[in-house]
Amino acid sequence: MALDKAPGTGVDAHRRAGETVLVDEFEREPDLTVHTGGGCGAPPPSTNPRVSKFHAPEIVFGPDSLREAAFAALRLGARRPFVVTDPGVFEAGWPNELLTHLREAGLSPRLWTDVTPNPKDHEVEAGYHEYVASGCDVVMGLGGGSVIDAAKGVALLASNGGRILDYEGIDRIANPIPPLIMMPSTSGTGADVSQFCIVTDTERHTKITIMGRALVPDVSVIDPRLLVTMPEWLNAATGLDALTHGIEAFVSLANGPLTDHHALQAVSLVNTHLATTMLRPDDRRARQAMAQAALEAGLAFTNAILGATHAMSHQVGGMLDLPHGLINGVLLPHIVRFNGATGPERFVPIAQAMGLVGHGVPGDEAVDMVAVAIRKLGDEVGVPSGLGALGVTEADVPRLAVLTLGDACLTTNPRPADVDQVEALFRAAL
Repeated sequence: MALDKAPGTGVDAHRRAGETVLVDEFEREPDLTVHTGGGCGAPPPSTNPRVSKFHAPEIVFGPDSLREAAFAALRLGARRPFVVTDPGVFEAGWPNELLTHLREAGLSPRLWTDVTPNPKDHEVEAGYHEYVASGCDVVMGLGGGSVIDAAKGVALLASNGGRILDYEGIDRIANPIPPLIMMPSTSGTGADVSQFCIVTDTERHTKITIMGRALVPDVSVIDPRLLVTMPEWLNAATGLDALTHGIEAFVSLANGPLTDHHALQAVSLVNTHLATTMLRPDDRRARQAMAQAALEAGLAFTNAILGATHAMSHQVGGMLDLPHGLINGVLLPHIVRFNGATGPERFVPIAQAMGLVGHGVPGDEAVDMVAVAIRKLGDEVGVPSGLGALGVTEADVPRLAVLTLGDACLTTNPRPADVDQVEALFRAAL
């Protein structure tokens, strides 16, 4: 992947690709080949329109926007906000800056830092007890996806009680939760705008998915300055996570015109700027572009949902406690080929957004180009080429495949998959 793309192969080209998708869906004749149903035989959207709902928080975006989080907390009625972060982000200094802004606004924040990567069920429950004991009223998450998921879990339990594992599934949250303000310090998870909360079940050694409109934060404050303190490996992992979100949202069975633009924009931005942030970590333009990529991808996938890559990745991450985006980067090329085998046309706009092709390329060629480009980007940013390098073994495959079939993300994958096919995908990715 070239770091400095020729004119017309970056974001501008993506925008043209996105416009082409919308033209295909609403203006062209229904016998054209671009279908939102991928390989599952769905008719063209122009002959089968559907109502779609788009969830999004209030978004504050730009350098030095962290101070706006204090004003947002005041607007939401905070007196004693509960600030969730982790030791790494705390060491980087961002929570202290936030606490200063909160105190200057007359608030009395409580800081909680006991979150580890891939937040554990018992950690979330411990945070909930701290929240209650401290008499807090608003939950603020400052960190990566793990911190933000933990913050969501604390808020969920604060008004619903029980154990966090009780809420696995879709729309199982009965009572309104405290206001949520999220401030991402990584560029990829999209948790700050999503209706998902991912928590590790420490007994089953897997990740559970909690999904519901209540989990969409009230406010997301995205300050690109926060991205410069990410470790290199985390920058690569979260960037590939954003790429996966964009691609899976675009081909998802739940995709639509309101998600397509965001999905393709995210794909274009990651493909253009991720490697630059690895080579030049202080490049402000590239960092801001990746912050936007994470946002666009999050808006796309929280509304269009995801697919087999995430369904499989959740199981590996839960078993081995590995970075989620890293696993996605290994799996994604294999899932692209799997889905593209029965619905290749949907990958043409993705290839266009990545600057790989122009108009008129056959779908099967686009699928191959996208898969190759993803793997090439993974090589550039230092992601292993196989799950074996991450610790997955042949003996793990049957259990991982069975758990994958129960993951909610698999339901919107454009191609159905049975246990044998999922096992084959895991083996191909070893």
